[in-house]
Amino acid sequence: MKRIFQISMTISGLLGLWALIVWLTDLPKFILPAPLQVLQKFVQRYPVILDNAATTLLEIILGLCFGILLGMSTALIVSLSRNLRQWILPVLIASQAVPVFAIAPLLVLWFDYGITSKVVMATLIIYFPVTVGFLDGLNRTSTDWQDLARIYQQGANSSALASMARLYWYIKVPFALPSLASGVRVATAVAPIGAVVGEWVGSSSGLGYLMLHANGRMQTDLMFASLLTLTVISITLYYLVDFLLKRAISWQQTEDQFT
Repeated sequence: MKRIFQISMTISGLLGLWALIVWLTDLPKFILPAPLQVLQKFVQRYPVILDNAATTLLEIILGLCFGILLGMSTALIVSLSRNLRQWILPVLIASQAVPVFAIAPLLVLWFDYGITSKVVMATLIIYFPVTVGFLDGLNRTSTDWQDLARIYQQGANSSALASMARLYWYIKVPFALPSLASGVRVATAVAPIGAVVGEWVGSSSGLGYLMLHANGRMQTDLMFASLLTLTVISITLYYLVDFLLKRAISWQQTEDQFT
């Protein structure tokens, strides 16, 4: 309840500041509409806005799922092999050196104007923070815990592959979960960027598509209504993911209380 109250107060303060700026500057509606005008437009066009919001939300969720799975898989592969690390890390860094705006037209060309190109765009943005976060956690696993695990495994008659699998399953992966959670939080915050950029480049639905067409018709109030809808989706999704992550690694919360 405290967090909800804080968020509500912050939003109320920003809306109040927005209304004050409009009142003081007396800007025309097509430049900066008042919050009440944006609300009226949302009420008038809410079926269209919500329909396009559902498309964008689906793109974000699918991008998160694929980005997290791909990022975790890459981090595990890089952590397991130093030789592969030397080859994959430069490619991983280079993938972030190219602006997503630059490759958006190519993705639309390759995957058409449907939902696939937007999901791929969101996946590419999400992929890097998840990979780096999880890999950092795997590499920072306490050597004391790893040595202890190897001592216990010396008496067991198992192959090197089975020993490595148990080391990762019981020691390295649990130890890396907090770092992975940090990467997922960052990924959740930036995920809408990929979906919206893809919709700007080429699409037939979505909030980005709606904002682009509203801007071309000077319907600034509709553009702001779409933008605020996207903001609400992003904030809600972030806090939902944050809540689920805290439940998933609740042992970290307990540990922090005793340190």
